[in-house]
Amino acid sequence: MVAADARTAITFSLSPGQAHDAPEGERLLRALKPVESNVYMIMDRAYEGDQTRQLVLELGFTPVVPPKQNRIAPWEYDRVMYRRRNEIERLFRRLKGFRRIFSRFDKLDVMFMAFIHFALIVEALR
Repeated sequence: MVAADARTAITFSLSPGQAHDAPEGERLLRALKPVESNVYMIMDRAYEGDQTRQLVLELGFTPVVPPKQNRIAPWEYDRVMYRRRNEIERLFRRLKGFRRIFSRFDKLDVMFMAFIHFALIVEALR
């Protein structure tokens, strides 16, 4: 999921449970349009790969992601800005407040995605 803040999701997609998040995240990022001004892109450590960070830079964003502990050449990142990642995590928590989402009652992906859209609309209107 790409989200602007704690209430606004820009885009999201479903992926198999056994799949890694990074390839799907790169696909979502490629769907975004480049930005003119310097905008921060706060990302989870799952997206700290060189390829993902380079894509974020090419889109005009400033990546804010901590390096993994085993990185040979770690980089500096804005720690104060990274603390704001909890806003996006709060969006996930509120979505999981919908029983139908956290328990995955829907068998079809299309129905599950439809309810996620509904939940995002409800959250945006609160």
